[in-house]
Amino acid sequence: MKKSPRLSDLRCLFATCASIFAVSFSAQAQILSTFKDGKKDAAVAIQQAVDSGLGDIHFPKGIYRLGKTITIDLDKVGPTSISGNGTARIVMAGAGPAFRFIGTHEGTAAPRTVKDNVWDRQRTPMVDGIEIVGAHPEAVGIEASGTMQLTVTRTSVRKALHGIHLVKRNRNVIISECHIYENRGVGVFLDHLNLHQINVVNCHISYNEGGGIVVRDTELRNLQIGSCDIEGNMGGPDSKPSANIEIDSTGINGGEVEIVGCTIQHSHKAPGSTNILIESKSLKRPFTDEQKDGNITITGNVMSDVQTNIDIRNTRGLTITGNTIWKGYAYNMIIRGCENIIVSNNVFDKNPRYGYGDGNQTKSAILFEDCNGAVISGNHQRGVGDIPAAFVIRDSRQINMTSCNILDFGKVGLLWENVSDSRVSGCIIRENRKEEKAKAVSLKMTGGKGNMVTNNLMGDPVEIESGVAKVTGNVTSKNK
Repeated sequence: MKKSPRLSDLRCLFATCASIFAVSFSAQAQILSTFKDGKKDAAVAIQQAVDSGLGDIHFPKGIYRLGKTITIDLDKVGPTSISGNGTARIVMAGAGPAFRFIGTHEGTAAPRTVKDNVWDRQRTPMVDGIEIVGAHPEAVGIEASGTMQLTVTRTSVRKALHGIHLVKRNRNVIISECHIYENRGVGVFLDHLNLHQINVVNCHISYNEGGGIVVRDTELRNLQIGSCDIEGNMGGPDSKPSANIEIDSTGINGGEVEIVGCTIQHSHKAPGSTNILIESKSLKRPFTDEQKDGNITITGNVMSDVQTNIDIRNTRGLTITGNTIWKGYAYNMIIRGCENIIVSNNVFDKNPRYGYGDGNQTKSAILFEDCNGAVISGNHQRGVGDIPAAFVIRDSRQINMTSCNILDFGKVGLLWENVSDSRVSGCIIRENRKEEKAKAVSLKMTGGKGNMVTNNLMGDPVEIESGVAKVTGNVTSKNK
């Protein structure tokens, strides 16, 4: 009968292991401590620590200067983490990323596609609790390719070109509790990438001149952005147009995106600035096209102070609900070339507390164009600038607009142009301001056919071309 190990033997084993780990960490700390004044180049020493296979690369309090990239070749060195408990600063004084993680994962997120060497040597590379500061025009914070379960937490990147740069192929990425701030390019950049499953949560992503979270030429599935503060990710008045969140899957499949519970804002002074910009392929696509990317949900966000708050183009399966939106200097919302859309229970308000008296600069318009199949319900729009119409639906069909309020709109509340097989019902559309009421038109419809206008309360006259719609049960009375 095999005897169980004695307690004394186990204690001896634990003590030996602890001693080995202590020596490893002590040696690492001693090596790194000679570079923590930020003056000497620590790149060679850090690269040696990584290549040794130690795995846990921990930076004691200090400033560490890098003249070149630290490359973590995961299949060679095994599972590796970079940590600093919030007290270590990495100054990237060379071109490229401070830390580059390289894996060999070529599968999907499905377990059966992950090879043994990925689980054994590459899974879950981590960066936690460090600050990276760029000190070179082409410095980048973190770059990753071929990784499985990359996790970046409690990390700050500033004054670099890009904050976190994901390229080629990655799976199951988590970016959480990070500060990506004041970089010259993009905060979180998904660049010519194949990526399924990425969560960006509880982060501050601000003042990155090339955009906040940017997805470009990327096959994307399952992007969750939640509970983040994303603001000011645009350059100055002479910069190229950019967005706080930009998803451009032109020519490549993309979709399955959720943007929930974020504050997204600033700055209208940047040309073409947008809070959320999602574009798929060309601007003109027929209603019968079944290949539009989509399945996008935008809910529970607060958005303001840009040229356009939401600009969505050529998607299928779009839900925009429960958002508070104001100060769109050109538009509060543009939906173009989309189908199968729900826009409900949003507030579009020109609040006096936030610049009602701004010289009427904020237009706050809403536009649906070239869309097929939409439910627009329970939205409240009040106050626009000097524009032809507050809410425009153009060249679209199968639009069901119900139980919406459009108030204090100036010239025209709701304008339909060449809309067919659609309905407006149960809405309140009226101009309440005495100085505006003389010229106000609640509803104007031109072109199109097969429409219904029923049971609405209009505070001002309507202008509906003959044969465009069946009009029943409405109450129309000029404001007094």
